[in-house]
Amino acid sequence: QVHLVESGGGLVQAGGSLRLSCAASGRTFSNYAMGWFRQAPGKVREFVAAINWSGGSAYSADSVKDRFTISRDNAKNTVYLQMNSLKPEDTAVYYCAAQDAGRWYRPTIGDYYAYWGQGTQVTVSS
Repeated sequence: QVHLVESGGGLVQAGGSLRLSCAASGRTFSNYAMGWFRQAPGKVREFVAAINWSGGSAYSADSVKDRFTISRDNAKNTVYLQMNSLKPEDTAVYYCAAQDAGRWYRPTIGDYYAYWGQGTQVTVSS
């Protein structure tokens, strides 16, 4: 079992930045590919970014590419999402998730993640 706790959300003006963190506990963090997803009110959950075990491979959604960067520090059991040039449409609850140990399969699809955090709210004002 992997336990995930997100932090770093908040209220920011358009054009500003936030860094989300997701701390993992319970198993060897470096065995798990990690992803960030978000869900805005009345909308379906959508993929934001994902990173493999070593950090050597990563994907980002087109809507956040060049603005958001996913990274991880396996020594700290933490994955990050650096969000720059934030827009009002980035407003959502952001969730981090982990795939099953040793898996790096279709990382843009939420159904392939086994563990989820409770989410952190990001609100971008115009």
